[in-house]
Amino acid sequence: MNNDGNATEPRVAGDTARTGVWFAGARGSVATTAVAGCAAVTAGLHPPTGMVTETPPFTGTGLPSLSSLVFGGHDTASCPLPKRAEHLTEAGVLPHGLARAVRSELAAADEEIRPGGPLAGDTRTDEELITAFAADLASFRERHRLARVVVVNVSSTEPLPGPDAVRLPPSSLYAAAALRTGCPYVNFTPSTGLRTAALTDAVAASGLPHAGRDGKTGQTLLRSVLAPMFVQRALSVRAWSGTNLLGGGDGAALADPAAAAAKNAGKERVLADTLGHSPEGEVHIDDVPSLGDWKTAWDHIAFDGFLGSRMILQTIWQGCDSALAAPLVLDLARLVARAHEAGITGPLPELGFYFKDPDGGPAGLSEQFTALLSFADRLREAR
Repeated sequence: MNNDGNATEPRVAGDTARTGVWFAGARGSVATTAVAGCAAVTAGLHPPTGMVTETPPFTGTGLPSLSSLVFGGHDTASCPLPKRAEHLTEAGVLPHGLARAVRSELAAADEEIRPGGPLAGDTRTDEELITAFAADLASFRERHRLARVVVVNVSSTEPLPGPDAVRLPPSSLYAAAALRTGCPYVNFTPSTGLRTAALTDAVAASGLPHAGRDGKTGQTLLRSVLAPMFVQRALSVRAWSGTNLLGGGDGAALADPAAAAAKNAGKERVLADTLGHSPEGEVHIDDVPSLGDWKTAWDHIAFDGFLGSRMILQTIWQGCDSALAAPLVLDLARLVARAHEAGITGPLPELGFYFKDPDGGPAGLSEQFTALLSFADRLREAR
């Protein structure tokens, strides 16, 4: 039991122990790609490209193996994972033949997906929803005899709650359920999650490791590399503007100005923290449904050089959002699970490498990577 009387997970060590990964948004593109990708890498069908935890600096850190991961989750969607994987294949996200090759793993994960919420017309209170979600998590852990379960939020971006909101947003309901069942938590979205005053005491009392917020996959990843360059070369950035074109569920969700504002906050924080000021310019997000899971990000940077010489740098980033995000999600699940096994508690700023809006630490990617490598050393020493 933890300090507030809630059940906590057993800390089971050993390479044979299995680890649960419970997705909020389990039938979305990112979760589907992560499940399919984990199965493909485990079977030797594809290399672990994009997985930092599969590189040499993480050897001997005691991370759970990919083959030991068991997937489940919550979602309000009904399309089963094997069918969702077929749709992603048609969209060019997954390679042809992969959905068929890992169909049994996708079906097994889909069997572990439970209804999320609240849906339209749902009359349950926040407490009733949290209790139901926590029961799903506890049942998943017990039925599979899991050493621990990491809850990872990969659901669609939600608007930030207003100051007079009387209900918790869905992301916070899932986060509260994680705390109640002693599950470490990762927020890969810009949604509220644990960052609400209603959960502050429960977070502190839980003693659980947690990481977030908002996965850094494309435009902001590039910003976290370029912004330190201007600082280090003593070049003055006057304006930094950007545009995102994207489709799929994320594009539809971010068509809501309030959801887009939550997303852009992390993008802008990287610049402000690194440059020491907020340059002119904004990021615009446009929903282009025909792009599906693909996105294009354009940045226009105006800066001053020696003797006031005015110059411009423009970048274009084109990528597949789910293919960029899925390996990071797998990395984070493994790192946070290992932190829990090692008895590490509280926020993990060392994982800021993965986030737009991390729990403290530096904003530049190079410094964040150095912190991540130090964290790997810490995990290795804890074995």
